[in-house]
Formats: sequence, structure tokens, C-alpha cells
Amino acid sequence: MIANAIVETDALEEFIEEIEKAKDCLPKKIDANPKTVEKGLAKLVLTLIELIRKLLEKQAMRRVEAGSLSEEEIENVGETLMKLENKMDELKEIFGLKDEELNLNLGPLGDLM
Repeated sequence: MIANAIVETDALEEFIEEIEKAKDCLPKKIDANPKTVEKGLAKLVLTLIELIRKLLEKQAMRRVEAGSLSEEEIENVGETLMKLENKMDELKEIFGLKDEELNLNLGPLGDLM
């Protein structure tokens, strides 16, 4: 029982250290301006979509290199990813966002994209 408490204490201390390291990448205050809430929400959603798009693209490339996709499937995946990228560009323009704004700093882990 004492060993479990020591392990849990060590894990808690490590967690606290990681939070301390990561706090510098968090905003110092929340911008709750009603005029910018739409852009902020769009930024969040587009960041998540961009992350998923990049993951799908990497997975598709792995499958192409492994030879597990037919020519038709490769064509469909390529066309879909291209359309998604074009739609992302359109939405970024509508909301006045740049590619750099869709990146997240994950502290000690580095940038998301």
C-alpha cells in the first residue's frame, strides 16, 4: 500500500511538472469579445479539420506505398483530399485566417503542425 502511494505521488509530481512547463503556451487571459467569437470558433474548428486532413493524408500515403489501394481508390482519395484542401482555403479566406494561425503550440511537445 505504501509503495502504491509512492508511485502515485511520483506520477502526480511528474504531472505537475508537465503542467508547469506547458503553462507558458497557454493564453494569459481569455478573449471573450463577442465580436471575435465567430472567428475564434472558426479557428478552432478549422485547426481540428486540418489536423484530421493531415492524418488522413499520411494514412493514405502509407496505404499507397504498401500497395493496399486500387488505382480507383487512389484516385478517389486524392480527389477527396484535394477538395477538402480547397474548401479549407475557402473557409480560411472567409474568416480571414492564415495557415500559421491554425497551428497549436503544445509546449514541450512542439507545434501541432
